[in-house]
Amino acid sequence: MRDFTIDNLTEIVLEEYGSKTNDPRFRQIITSLLKHLHAFVKDVELTEEEWFKAIMYLTATGQMCDDKRQEFILLSDVLGVSMLVDAINHPKSGKGTESTVLGPFYVSGAPEYENGASIIKKQYAEQVALVQGKVTDPDGNPIAGARLDVWQTAANGSYDVQDQTMPENNMRGVFTTDEGGNYAFVTEKPLSYSIPTDGPVGELLRGTSRHSMRPAHIHFIISADGYEPLTTHVFSDGDEYLDSDAVFATKSSLIGHYTESEDAGLAARYNIPVPFSHLQFDMGLMPS
Repeated sequence: MRDFTIDNLTEIVLEEYGSKTNDPRFRQIITSLLKHLHAFVKDVELTEEEWFKAIMYLTATGQMCDDKRQEFILLSDVLGVSMLVDAINHPKSGKGTESTVLGPFYVSGAPEYENGASIIKKQYAEQVALVQGKVTDPDGNPIAGARLDVWQTAANGSYDVQDQTMPENNMRGVFTTDEGGNYAFVTEKPLSYSIPTDGPVGELLRGTSRHSMRPAHIHFIISADGYEPLTTHVFSDGDEYLDSDAVFATKSSLIGHYTESEDAGLAARYNIPVPFSHLQFDMGLMPS
């Protein structure tokens, strides 16, 4: 009979999983995970009480997840894991718009709008914002028919799925570029906001004295036939949290500049009052 001890347990566990896991990639992942997990337990000399607390923490994280909130994605985000996975899987090498995290509040099935339409169903800001841009390939050629799925918080700092007083799909919409690769939509200028702190992620942030704020941004998922899908944000320049984003997602190339506009012609074209905020931001896709 073989005794399982602190000296041989890790080696035995790795041998069991390594020799009996048929899928090569899964074998690589599970054995590496076990190796690092066992090393961590030994390194900090984890107590039984601490391990049980960790189990209960993960249990509570799962219990906070539903069709409107993904606490595990939020946990991945605040630990920097989401951005690390994104960086490994989407290297840009200076070409195409950079990607960033999806976030926990994406909802599929947002309404489709004509270019230039408003995604505001309930307005919280004093003035609206016009967002325009072009989607191109790496050589700058326009991509017609590119699909842009956009979403953001309202100016009260909440997504529609967080605020029951807000209409469904408020600040969400899907747009398609025209023959010139152009897109446009009307929204509110985003503001910085706090990620949810009423669950396990908030407990972690408080325990580590980290703030919960995200810099103002608009989310985009952009897709087109023959091109790699792009999940990204456009951040607002000058935001005080750009250097300390709670989920480590900011990139300098993704910072957009809003201007105060009194262009009556542009306002009339998009049926918006003057003055309004104006953002011009082009997106670049990479061939698949």
